[in-house]
Amino acid sequence: MTDKAAEKLLKASGWSIVETTGFVHLVGPLWQRIVDGAHEYALVAQDKHHNRRGLVQGGVLMTFADRTCGMTARYVSGKTKLATVQLDTHFVESGKIGETLISRPRVVRSTRSLVFVSTEVTVDKRCIAMASGVFKILKNE
Repeated sequence: MTDKAAEKLLKASGWSIVETTGFVHLVGPLWQRIVDGAHEYALVAQDKHHNRRGLVQGGVLMTFADRTCGMTARYVSGKTKLATVQLDTHFVESGKIGETLISRPRVVRSTRSLVFVSTEVTVDKRCIAMASGVFKILKNE
């Protein structure tokens, strides 16, 4: 599927682009929507995401998992400043250029200072990667 066709399909399915800056802006665009109160995120694997084998680079999958888990931690905690203190990633299957990667993070536990989040990055019904992260709630400056 072309990038334009994927974008059209995402828009028609209720997805909207997340405003990003910095490194994640270079990786994106990142898409989001809420379904039954749960946050979902999408990233269309473009040519810029390929590794030497022509598949989706593992660092892209890790960045996608980190950002989507962090956004969910921020939303659930109601805090604007969090930092990733740990992210464990397991690569399960290769993602292909042109596929739409989906992340549906869920909060496992939230305390006053830490938020534990996990997600699976999927394409259709295929699990591409699994990740779990710990996010530290930072004090406002």
